Amino acid sequence: MVVCGDTSFFFSLYGNDVHSSRAVNWITACQRPVTLNPFNAYELGNALHFAEFRKAIKPGEAAMCWAQFEAAVRQGRLLKQPCNLANVLDEATRLSATHTLTGGHRGFDILHVAAALVLRADEFLTFDLNQKRLAETEGLTVPV
Repeated sequence: MVVCGDTSFFFSLYGNDVHSSRAVNWITACQRPVTLNPFNAYELGNALHFAEFRKAIKPGEAAMCWAQFEAAVRQGRLLKQPCNLANVLDEATRLSATHTLTGGHRGFDILHVAAALVLRADEFLTFDLNQKRLAETEGLTVPV
């Protein structure tokens, strides 16, 4: 079983927001690693820096959160999985054409779901309700 996620889940897990306890509880109970797509690390790093810029987290906290994320990768709890970006963009284009006019989906949200589909995920972790709808419409289970 392949489990993928989006930045809302990873920020909740390694940052600090209203969903952090749910993310920590889920990952603690999970017996398998979570697969990272090529966009996850970039977008999480940017989200952490942006949160520190907005003063939503304390100075230096972005670096501490990033260190925890990197430790999870080294420990094998998170698996960086390469995938063909052209295939992800093709899938994202299909998702956008099929769902954005009726669902109002944002570009990066579509990319995360497209990457999960290309990586043959069974489950998708997100706290974004609109992205959850897209993932479920495409056959992914959203357990959080």
